[in-house]
Amino acid sequence: MSQHQRDRTAWRRASAGAPARQEPLRREVLGARLRRLRQHQQRTLHELAAEAGLSPQYLSEIERGRKEPSSEMIAAIAGALGIGLVDLTLEVADELRRDTLSFIGFSPITDLRTHTGHASRDVGASAVVSLSAVA
Repeated sequence: MSQHQRDRTAWRRASAGAPARQEPLRREVLGARLRRLRQHQQRTLHELAAEAGLSPQYLSEIERGRKEPSSEMIAAIAGALGIGLVDLTLEVADELRRDTLSFIGFSPITDLRTHTGHASRDVGASAVVSLSAVA
């Protein structure tokens, strides 16, 4: 099972007792992405928190999607991880887009072939157009 699948399973379990939600919140996706980046770098919560200038407890809450960090906090964590704020934001946005499309049952290859007659080379941009058409 991939890390993304484990994150999605954890999100489903966490939201099982909560009111039904159509898609994950940005803070949940951001937190999961930050945790994956930290773990990929084989760094501890305490190490990253110290470098970013926040408490390990607060960083843990961010990673678990419990807290909505300020843009300054996100920039500090991104800097400590060595990733640009724009790159992190794009990664989170891409994951949110995939999760939303998956939730509404959009299959990029199948649906794009149905609508255009051939597979698109730019699935991401086409998916946004198709998503806006559904909404």
